[in-house]
Amino acid sequence: MQTREPVTVTPNSSSVTSDRTAAISRTTKETDVQVSLNLDGQGRCVAQTGVPFLDHMLDQIASHGLIDLDVRATGDVQIDDHHTNEDVGITLGMALAKALGDRKGIHRFGHFVAPLDEALVQVALDFSGRPHLSYGLQIPTQRVGTYDTQLVREFFVAVVNHAQITLHIRQLDGINSHHIIEATFKAFARALRMAVEVDPRRGGAIPSSKGVL
Repeated sequence: MQTREPVTVTPNSSSVTSDRTAAISRTTKETDVQVSLNLDGQGRCVAQTGVPFLDHMLDQIASHGLIDLDVRATGDVQIDDHHTNEDVGITLGMALAKALGDRKGIHRFGHFVAPLDEALVQVALDFSGRPHLSYGLQIPTQRVGTYDTQLVREFFVAVVNHAQITLHIRQLDGINSHHIIEATFKAFARALRMAVEVDPRRGGAIPSSKGVL
């Protein structure tokens, strides 16, 4: 089991506002990550992580989730992309949690099935407050470009644990690794958009029969 270094996490003093924005900085001996987002954005994205394929996938989250997203990261990519990939996922999850606050008034649940040529991926998620990932991708190659395809699961584990969401990912079809992964991120983005949008019929109430998430 790999031992992780101690971390320093610095929430921006104005990280949560009524317009559902957040900014999080997270620094370890391995990485330095800053994420800012606006849940009610227009899909604008700046992604500079040092991992080009991850940047491309973050752009899918912003574009298809209609989230304005700014992600800057430096890390020990001379070793490999693992720490940067994971720590970006952690910081993004933290920012999502901060921007949503007590999660009052949101739809909470989201789902989408995204095709990309021969690939077809289904994502369902719930901002339940209970972290859980069911991951059903079967990616046929070890790499897409220089990106280790095992890191897709690690990214979503990190997001799930720190945004405190239940996430199910199912691959319904697909033989091309790039297509499978990109369809996954697009489906995740669309499901995320559905879940975090404000439901006017809720009247600002917690979306739970228990009254708390």
